[in-house]
Amino acid sequence: MKELTIYSTTWCADCLRTKFLLKRLGVKYINIDIESDEKGMEFVMKVNNGNQSVPVVLFPDNTTLTEPSDEELQTKLESLHMIPQA
Repeated sequence: MKELTIYSTTWCADCLRTKFLLKRLGVKYINIDIESDEKGMEFVMKVNNGNQSVPVVLFPDNTTLTEPSDEELQTKLESLHMIPQA
């Protein structure tokens, strides 16, 4: 199973919520802190038309979601069969 990449900051409440959901669902991910990773910041700004909106979730199919709701993120994960089965 391929991993997700999350572009986030340490102080972002939506980032923490997204990571909590992924942990609860058992989905592995790589976290990129855009405040300490220049290429990560560039990626976030590229996908958000110059804005630094986070979290940005990059999926193995190269699609992204910016500031997704829990429902939106879970639906996307299910469509990619990324939630481990119990």
